[in-house]
Amino acid sequence: MTKADIVAKVSEKLGIEKGDVQATVESFMEEVKCSLETGDNVYLRGFGSFIIKTRAEKTGRNISKNTTIKIPAHNIPAFKPAKVFVEGVKTNSKVKQN
Repeated sequence: MTKADIVAKVSEKLGIEKGDVQATVESFMEEVKCSLETGDNVYLRGFGSFIIKTRAEKTGRNISKNTTIKIPAHNIPAFKPAKVFVEGVKTNSKVKQN
């Protein structure tokens, strides 16, 4: 599902114009991004949390030059789904076969 699909479904369900829904969805995503960039986690009860995880410093390898490099500690955004969300996916979705 893409952002356009979400906009279309919400627009259809609520009877709101797609342009208004698009602006709302983009505004929501921008607020989540800005909160994480300023160091604040975002908690959506019943859905999940957008959190900041810290990756420790580690040693990596540059294979083409055969040298080791230090990768500094850094923060990354992550999503942690709520228990209700996880249980819903477990019980309602089919397991994909490769």
